Amino acid sequence: MAFGRKKIEPVVEEPATDPTGWLLDSGIAEVLIMNTAQIKYMCMLFYTFFHGYKLFPSLSPNSSLSYKFVRMILQCTGGGILVPIFINSIPVPLSTDAYPIAIMCSFLLHQYLPMLREIVSLSPVFKAVCICLYETMRAFVVCKMTAAAGKAIAPSDFESMAVFGPIMCGGVAGCGGAFLPFDKGLKPIETAGLADNMLTALVAATFYNFFMHTSLSDGVIEAHKKAQLLVAVFFISHNLYSTFAPKLPAQAKTGKEKKA
Repeated sequence: MAFGRKKIEPVVEEPATDPTGWLLDSGIAEVLIMNTAQIKYMCMLFYTFFHGYKLFPSLSPNSSLSYKFVRMILQCTGGGILVPIFINSIPVPLSTDAYPIAIMCSFLLHQYLPMLREIVSLSPVFKAVCICLYETMRAFVVCKMTAAAGKAIAPSDFESMAVFGPIMCGGVAGCGGAFLPFDKGLKPIETAGLADNMLTALVAATFYNFFMHTSLSDGVIEAHKKAQLLVAVFFISHNLYSTFAPKLPAQAKTGKEKKA
């Protein structure tokens, strides 16, 4: 009979379980968090195109080409210009080369193919696709700027986090183009108050800042991606509802009148 030391089995650590992992385990989640460069560029193009869809009808037909192009840049990158200035960083149009390219492509489409805006207005399906990709990119911008502001702004009265600075930066990131050029002043909110994109950006920035810097995200794997996913779903749901829901009762009423 052989005598010897007992063989010690190596301790194998079990992989950490992720109860919220199902949020990222789908093709839709891959798009909403822009998991690849190709998806990001696609969302960027639709983001700038949809900004142009809202901007060009408000411009005078007699406006010069250069004026329209500068307005397009300010409309698409308002938050990406203002927030980096606030936190002493480089504005997005100067730091991301793909963004000016997307703006230029969208500008040329709106300038020389204005019929595309009519297609967006007449086709609910195409408009819904534009809204989904537009809001996906906007969620990315709001979360990125809120996170950047949270790193740049030191905590003051609260030891663990800066509260209002990142929230304000995230809110501006989601709607900064509404206030540019600066000669508008506060006219965008003078009579109607905060627009939907302003309110949703503030809500999303508040959620993201508190979720990422408090115990709410403790133990959550890839918390920043899951928070961005939830923000994107919130933006898309709100925009689709505010765009199409008010029209449904009116369309139903018109259909009944025609039958009568």
